[in-house]
Order: sequence, then C-alpha cells, then structure tokens
Amino acid sequence: MASSRKRPADPAGAAARFLGSCDLRGKRVAVGLSGGVDSVVLLHVLKALAPKHGFALRALHVNHGLSPNAWRWQRFCQALCRDWRIPLVQRRVNVGPKRGRGLEAAAREARHAVYRAAAADAIALAHQLDDQAETVLMNLLRGAGVRGASGMPAAARLGSKLLVRPLLEVPREAIVAYARAGGLDWVEDESNADESLTRNFVRLSLGPLVAARFPRWRESLARAARHFAAADADAKLLLREFLAARGLRAPSERKLLEMLKQLGSEKPGVRTAILHDGALLRVWRGALEISRPGPVPRFEPLAWGGEARLALPELGGELRFRRRRGEGIDAAQLEGRECELRPRAGGERLQPDARRPRRTLKNLFQESAVPPWERDRLPLLFCGDDLVWVPGIGVDARYQAHAGSSGLVPEWRLNRSRAPASA
Repeated sequence: MASSRKRPADPAGAAARFLGSCDLRGKRVAVGLSGGVDSVVLLHVLKALAPKHGFALRALHVNHGLSPNAWRWQRFCQALCRDWRIPLVQRRVNVGPKRGRGLEAAAREARHAVYRAAAADAIALAHQLDDQAETVLMNLLRGAGVRGASGMPAAARLGSKLLVRPLLEVPREAIVAYARAGGLDWVEDESNADESLTRNFVRLSLGPLVAARFPRWRESLARAARHFAAADADAKLLLREFLAARGLRAPSERKLLEMLKQLGSEKPGVRTAILHDGALLRVWRGALEISRPGPVPRFEPLAWGGEARLALPELGGELRFRRRRGEGIDAAQLEGRECELRPRAGGERLQPDARRPRRTLKNLFQESAVPPWERDRLPLLFCGDDLVWVPGIGVDARYQAHAGSSGLVPEWRLNRSRAPASA
C-alpha cells in the first residue's frame, strides 16, 4: 500500500515554481552565499534556471568575522564561484552587539545593510522550511503578534530591492539530499552546534521533541505563518482605509507596520497612544479610537434655555435635542428652572436605572465603555444642582420621560471616529 505522506519538495522544482510566480526577467539577482549547504544549493539551482527565466546571476558573500573560520568560508565561496563561473561580490563587515540587541541580530542588521547597497535588483536568500518553522515557533514563544507569527515572507521589499526566498517550502533534508546527489561541497558553521543560541536550541532539542508527537509540525507552522501573513496584509489595508476615511494622511510602510505592532500589543493597564497627522490613535476595549492631542480644553458652564442645537466649539462638538414622546428627559420637569452645561468636576453621581442605586460617574463610564480620555471632554446637563443627563450614560431616573409625556432626547455629536481594533 502506497504511503499517503506528501513527498518533500524538490529544491529545483520549488525554485522553478517560485520563479514562475515572480518575474525576474531582465533583473540582476544576487544570491546571499554563506558557503553553507542551503546557499550552495540555491546558487546551483538558480544557475540552472537563470537562462530560461532571463535574469543575470551573481553571488554576494558577507564576511562577519565572527568565526575563526570566516576567511576559510570566504575562500571556499571564491573557489566555488570561480568553478561555476558566477561573479562574486565580497564584503567584510564589523559586527558587535548593540544596546538591547544580541550578536545574531546585529549580524543580520549588518548583512542587510550590505544587501541594500548591492548592485542588484533582487537578493535571493536560502531560507527553507525548517528555518521558517523555527522562526515562527521562536516568535510565538517570545509573545510576538501577528507580524511575528507570519514568519518570513517568500517575497518582500528591502529598501529599493526585492528580497526573495525561493526555497522557503523545501525541508532541510531535501536540500541536503539534493547536494549529496549532485556531489556538491559546502562548509559547516561550528556555531550551529551551540545550543546557547535560541535557534540552535529549537533546531537541535525542541524541534525533535515536537516532531516525536507532531511529525509534520514544520509544515503546520509554515501554513499557520501564511494565514498570519494574510491577516497582517488585511490589517494594513484596513488601517490605511480607516485613516483615509478620517482625512488623515497615509503613513509610510515602515510607520504603518510599527503602528500595527503597537496597536496590536495592547496590554491590560497600559494604553498605547500613537500620534499621526495631528491625531491620536488608541485602542479601547477592542475599538480603534481617534482623538485630538493636548490637554482637556477649558470649558466654562453654559446656560441652556431650551435651544434645539447648541454648539460647543471648545469641546469640538454640538449638542442637539430632539422631541420624542415618552423618551429622553421629561420636558415638563425643566420648565421654569435654570439649566446649564458643565464640565465634569469629580464626585458626580447619576441613577440612570431606577432599579439600581445612584452611582459615581467613574463607575458608570467604565461600565459603558466610555474611553478615559473622553470623560473630561463631555458636557454634563444640570438642572439646578441636579445632574440630569450625561453623554454615553443616559438620563437620571428622576427626570426620565414616561409614556405619553413630552420628552427631549439629547445627543452629543463629537467629531471623532471609531473602528474595529483589527484594523
């Protein structure tokens, strides 16, 4: 009986399929060549595919100087490219740990700087399925959001260049098998055995342990990464549309990603506020809120004589009253009495439900999900010393209109917008 298990992807076939969906014709493609088996196989595969797909191939070796064998690896890459007649660009970089970042991150940053400056239209990297699964797992264990869980994209932008990973769906064992079958040579990085490095710990200890129970864990995590990547793309589109609908300028791609990262990492008790184009963006109870920056505007008590509309430019809004029978405030109770709008002073209480006791506005605001930064910007309606109505909360039970009575329904219209936090 034939096995139903899916066969490992072939490096040449996977790269050919990728190139079919990513037109590199007429482009200069530089392979990031470390000398390891993955990059050697990628260079070999793309060398065979370059004539058919019409791109000019070269190799790019970055010497980080972190290993005593670094110069031996560089000489290996020189000999390999000479034998294969592939142009090789070599760059030496100085790498040191930076504040808040480890040596591995600093090396990657230096390497990417070389890629950005390279005389190429596209940079091809040899990340494969195991790398992808390990990256997703590490990011999840670190508590990463949607973007971190998306892993590495098969194609992305790196400055003005295209960054491609043609072997991202190929498992490590298929790459090694291809190299051995083709009689290819490569170098081994001795640091790959150092389990003090997180990736090596995941690869050498955690991965095999997971594989014992979940044999296809790499494919599952890679598939999850694609789902997360699609969600991340949707999030970027929604945030762009949300900002445009509110008349705010579109942020750069880098700022957009940072905004999504901050908005998506909201923690209890911590409120993230992002300033963009003169507006503040904040998440409150699953919704994206836009407000104006700056201190609470000064608002002096203002008499209300029954007008249907009352502009309050200090608070950036307008108060409206609509006549409705049996709804809102009992109009008869306001006749002949002095009413005015006042700012919140603290300690006010309201009883919007006659079946429940009078409660502080703080508790009522929390219960009604009124954002904290809006609470002191609301006009409160008083009749004498009685608090009659609060925007977002309702009318005090003593002043509520009853069936058949003439009522006034107040509405506070503030120039603000609301959208789902998934944006």
